[in-house]
Amino acid sequence: MYRLLKTENKARRGEFETPHGTIQTPAFMNVATCAAIKGGLSALDLKDIKCQVMLSNTYHLHLRPTDNVVKELGGLHKMTGWDGPILTDSGGFQVFSLAKLRNIKEEGVTFNSHINGQKIFMGPEESMQIQSNLGSTIAMAFDECVENPATYEYAKQSVARTTRWLKRCKAEMQRLNSLPDTINPRQMLFGINQGCTFDDLRVEHMKEIAELDLDGYAIGGLAVGETAEEMYRIIEAVEPHMPKDKIRYLMGVGTPVNIIEAVARGVDLFDCVMPSRNARHGHLFTSKGIVNIHNAKYTLDQTPLDENCDCPVCRNFTKAYLRHLFAAGEMLGMRLGVIHNLYFYNNLMEIIRVKIENGNFEQWKDDVIPILGKRI
Repeated sequence: MYRLLKTENKARRGEFETPHGTIQTPAFMNVATCAAIKGGLSALDLKDIKCQVMLSNTYHLHLRPTDNVVKELGGLHKMTGWDGPILTDSGGFQVFSLAKLRNIKEEGVTFNSHINGQKIFMGPEESMQIQSNLGSTIAMAFDECVENPATYEYAKQSVARTTRWLKRCKAEMQRLNSLPDTINPRQMLFGINQGCTFDDLRVEHMKEIAELDLDGYAIGGLAVGETAEEMYRIIEAVEPHMPKDKIRYLMGVGTPVNIIEAVARGVDLFDCVMPSRNARHGHLFTSKGIVNIHNAKYTLDQTPLDENCDCPVCRNFTKAYLRHLFAAGEMLGMRLGVIHNLYFYNNLMEIIRVKIENGNFEQWKDDVIPILGKRI
């Protein structure tokens, strides 16, 4: 259940109550694709970096270790040791982005595994069954992700199919939640808004799925090649038609600047592989801009990565040491980089929540946006 606590223009400060704890929003979800954060972090590390939600991937976990194995092990919470909320995405995006060969029909999608080429079928019911086996807190509906740019006609057909699939997801989840051996009988369902960059398709689709009274609503199919301006325009078009009393999730976004701009347009929830992926390449976010730790100028720099950050990395290590770890190819360099970047994101969300509460979010936004996107 979502509670709206405070607004500043479109920006929303709220709480989202789930079977595994209450999420303070706006919030960032830390991506643990295969039930682990890439860069050597465990669920225990997440507690130290202000993480509220872990996000895992239906497609990848279905392939290995398989969702049946995860169920045998007691579900994702038991397997990973994470006791907070977990969101699993439906696998739709991976089916459309990773599978070289795929065949879309009304029943669902037949595709070849990117690991061994094995033929797999996934439709709305299968996606819900896998996510039920994983025992996540929130399951995402199975949708079709269309590549941008797409033709208007194809996008329109795809949106209609996504709506039909969503209704099947809802019915299947109700059935699964009523079974005696279901790991999480209170699993929640989020629907996904699609429609490429066509405002009218987006708005029409949002109005349709809003009537299904789901636990939350996501905007999908963005951050896949369109400009930031197009993305902001779509959010602005869709937002007035998103239920005010439901949580809103912008999938796969993005940079700190993208997140702040989307919060200003009424979004509550985010996820992105960017902070961990960039960290593994030595690109680190700080309050003064983006640091490339490979730069020679840090060889003898004995200051912390970010003087304004109290993460375990900035409290204990210098830029010189971090640069050495990356130069030497030490795994610890990646691990410390990922810890810092994820802490930076989670801490940024905390600052955003305080700014909305205090009514000075807009002023702060205008001050920090030119700084956070800058390369030092």
